[in-house]
Amino acid sequence: MTDGDADDGLEYWLRGRLPPRGLRPKSAAVLEVLISQPRRASFGSTAELAQLAGVNVATVTRTAQALGFAGWPALQQELRARYLSSLTAPQVAEARTGVGSPGLASLRRDLDGLALLTRRFDEDDIRAAAEAVAAARRTVVVAEGSYASVGLAFAHNARLAGYDVQAVTAEGLANAVAALTADDVLVAISFWRLIENTVRAANEAHRRGARVFVVSDAASPALARAADRVLMVPAEGVTFFPSLTAGMAMVQAIVAQLAAVDPARTNASIEAAEAMWARFDLMHRRPIPKLLPPTAE
Repeated sequence: MTDGDADDGLEYWLRGRLPPRGLRPKSAAVLEVLISQPRRASFGSTAELAQLAGVNVATVTRTAQALGFAGWPALQQELRARYLSSLTAPQVAEARTGVGSPGLASLRRDLDGLALLTRRFDEDDIRAAAEAVAAARRTVVVAEGSYASVGLAFAHNARLAGYDVQAVTAEGLANAVAALTADDVLVAISFWRLIENTVRAANEAHRRGARVFVVSDAASPALARAADRVLMVPAEGVTFFPSLTAGMAMVQAIVAQLAAVDPARTNASIEAAEAMWARFDLMHRRPIPKLLPPTAE
């Protein structure tokens, strides 16, 4: 195990959240269960965790709060994301057996994820990301694999809003990062076990003075250290791959906020794009032309 691997471990993460004076004995017992039995803690109820630790349910809640969370559900969600990130894809699939109808379970999980994202909505984070993109010379979005779909949607809509935002993948990543300066922004999007290129790009962008914003379900210390802000989204799926629904909702929220930074700029950009769509004859359905007022006889 490398030092970086140790930094990404559950125990390192949990102990790093300890309050300066540590935990009381009963809360320390809860912490040890989280560390020693991460699977049961990730999927069990509050009552089950309390029983494992030999404490009451209220102590589990107080422990979560002492570790900096609003309560046990918030801690469990991130704990589970980090636990799943330690598993291979076959292991994740095995942990997801017996869900009944996978399609329905997936839809319900996405609905739960969106509800969780809404409850934890942090307008300051979204506003900070949007304003940084608006002020930047340009923005590079790094998202690979299936996560690329989230990055492409973000970059496309942000460009439509009138800003220089480009999504890059492995082929052009090194050159894009090499051109970053303190006037630029990098948005790193990755979930589950994280893509190594994304982590490296974030750290190199930070080293070059660019502002870095991360969209992730459980950012590793190596990624979080490089970030101005980490925008956390639930990404747990029901099979071997993470859900992208909440991640897509998050970047759409950022674009909506971005469009409100300078409405005149965004309106001009959209009008220019609409005119070009017409010239290239892109759309199957065309808008109805405005009717001119009748002329006086």
